[in-house]
Amino acid sequence: MSFDIEKIRADFPILSRQVNGKPLVYLDNGASAQKPRQVIEAITRAYEDEYANVHRGLHFLSNLATDNYERVRAIIARFLNVPSEDELIFTSGATEGINLVSYGWAAPRLQAGDEIVLSVLEHHANIVPWHFLRERQGVVLKWVEPEPDGSLPPEKVLAALGPRTKLIAVTHMSNVTGTVVDVGAIARGTDVPVLVDGSQAAVHMPVDLRALGVDFYCITGHKLYGPSGSGAIWIRAERQAEMRPFMGGGDMIRTVTRDAIDYAEPPLRFEAGTPGIVNQIGLGAALDYLMDIGMENVAAHERTLRDYARDRLRSLNWLTVQGDAADKGAIFSMTMEGAHAHDLSTILDKRGIAVRAGSHCAMPLMEFYGITASARASFGMYNTVAEVDALVEALSFCRELFG
Repeated sequence: MSFDIEKIRADFPILSRQVNGKPLVYLDNGASAQKPRQVIEAITRAYEDEYANVHRGLHFLSNLATDNYERVRAIIARFLNVPSEDELIFTSGATEGINLVSYGWAAPRLQAGDEIVLSVLEHHANIVPWHFLRERQGVVLKWVEPEPDGSLPPEKVLAALGPRTKLIAVTHMSNVTGTVVDVGAIARGTDVPVLVDGSQAAVHMPVDLRALGVDFYCITGHKLYGPSGSGAIWIRAERQAEMRPFMGGGDMIRTVTRDAIDYAEPPLRFEAGTPGIVNQIGLGAALDYLMDIGMENVAAHERTLRDYARDRLRSLNWLTVQGDAADKGAIFSMTMEGAHAHDLSTILDKRGIAVRAGSHCAMPLMEFYGITASARASFGMYNTVAEVDALVEALSFCRELFG
């Protein structure tokens, strides 16, 4: 499929609606993306015609639901270019995936004084699980600050490693600044295991896990134009072998007796209980949709939006954009002297423009920039240059209101 922006926009029913009497300009994709009709129809079909619990039933609907559910593993494997489907564990999103690694891999292996290196760019989902280990086991968190422009040179991360470093936990793309981190260079520069939060990056550019060489990589379905409550984490087979189960229940065992448990092989070992069957089927539909368009095409379109937005926002000399790394996604966090981020967001909303205001679950990064909140405009594949103009016009209106 060639990149036809009008055809793509027509696939998203919500983009045709109005907000406060104005055409919707949805620029909150960093928080959660809208869903194409193909995903909505896949979810509806799964509930209306194909629903049953998976794996253990022998009847027609259970077999059908199992096939539809399990084929998503192959779709994700193709999307991320992973060596084996068995290295993919279904989760409710990146947060569950990172907690799985924290509890199942790190907690049994790390001792007091062992170190985890992480960056100030991280989302709280890639911070709080490591604080659990700091609080409960005395693990030391070593922080790496970005450059003033928001970039994070790999050599800066590698320089923070010491003899007791057991894990590097880093984002692939910042949800606040859009900074793209060269996680492949980090992985190639050390034998220390590398966990990558791919929540933002996988949405905006091709990801090739065979090439990156990291050990853990998580994605979140609701940012990938799929349902909330869907996602996956790729865990290298050698690391899976080092892990204990995160949750116990059905499906993750072979046998249970009064005296013993025999666990299932991965990935089922880490997927206890009835899963989010329809959510994952919807994620599969979303990834098929993205691959039909082509992630290279998505990335090229968003680079155009990024470059145009960067030029237009730079012309507003009363606006401060946090982070302006050369390699970044189309994500812009902004502050204006004399106006709170919540005020900017509220005024923009009155003009039909949806942006997010707050700390963006990245309080250490807010502290780094000396602010408590920003207004964030985050673009997706269905956004247009005209919507950049609408954003700039609305920001200029805010400037007039606040003098």
